[in-house]
Amino acid sequence: MTTSTIEWGRIATLVADGVGVKPSDKVSVFFTDGSAMDAVAAFVDECWRRGAVPQVMATDERFDESALRWADDAVLEQAPPLEIAAMEWSDVHVSFRAMTSPLVEIAPARIAALRHGRGIVSTLRWQGTRWALVRVPTPTWAQATGLDYERLVAEWAASFDADWPEGAERMDALCARLAGARSVVIEDEWGRLELPVAERRWVAFSGEANWPDGEIATAPVEDGVRGVIRFPGTFYFAGVRVRDLELTFEHGRVVRETATEGLTFVRELLDTDGGSRRVGELGIGTNAALETSTGDLLIDEKILGTVHIALGRAYPQCGGVNESALHWDIVKDLRTGARASAGAGSLSVDDEWLIRDGVVQPALREASVARPIAD
Repeated sequence: MTTSTIEWGRIATLVADGVGVKPSDKVSVFFTDGSAMDAVAAFVDECWRRGAVPQVMATDERFDESALRWADDAVLEQAPPLEIAAMEWSDVHVSFRAMTSPLVEIAPARIAALRHGRGIVSTLRWQGTRWALVRVPTPTWAQATGLDYERLVAEWAASFDADWPEGAERMDALCARLAGARSVVIEDEWGRLELPVAERRWVAFSGEANWPDGEIATAPVEDGVRGVIRFPGTFYFAGVRVRDLELTFEHGRVVRETATEGLTFVRELLDTDGGSRRVGELGIGTNAALETSTGDLLIDEKILGTVHIALGRAYPQCGGVNESALHWDIVKDLRTGARASAGAGSLSVDDEWLIRDGVVQPALREASVARPIAD
């Protein structure tokens, strides 16, 4: 499968349904690369068909590279004013983010400054719009990361092919089952991380805010996270490669961080502000169609058999109160097998296993959405 064979109209309808596009809605649409244009065009057409008013802005990541080369640090840290204006104007916002080259050869401190400004825009998006982010695979990403492009696209397309309302019911049932939980534990041969979740809400994400979609999430108690978690292997964030990241928590804060690559950048992000060393989100992937670890956090966090934490800003709907300009999802693959990115791990909520020694347990599998593609 290639992007030319994808049913973009069907995907545009799903995205529009997820954010509830209706007549007279003001819809801002961002795209980060021309390779996402088929998806953008289909979505814009669907908005007009529904009587909404879409407006499109090119937030091409190549423009960010120019800013990183030439702008003063103080300018980089500011939120782009037209993007701010778009959020203030919009009822709905959708950003189509093409998976372009994962690496940007710029000083990590400057990239972190840029992320700070973008974080301000993200906060406005969360607070004031019905929003969605759509990650679109490209041959450029597949080539740069050594992945099979046809497999990448096939899994991505299959990840949309679900009965999302029915899937939401099953994920909601799991969330209700976990509602009284007090603690979540993530463990493997490298460490054990305990995240208290008492009196926090579990929320299902099923065809609404992110595409690919499929996860349940909560907000750990801010001052209670403790232990060690290691993310073996390689992932990319904001154009920087990070390898073998390990974080140590005490009283809810990261007190020690190590990595075999990207450590300077990691530290710049962790020092973004007062909330950036705390965990704002704990998420568990539920999309069974996604099997290949891509190194892209927005896709990998949805893979059934993975868990992720986000450092920084919490989801208010989960009961979290941590505030930060940063929201950095970091994915830990607990699976075994050829498509997994690391060794087996386990995930338990109180005394119930959701993933044990790399194997997804029935309670979590029954809440999954979509189906794996045939090999």
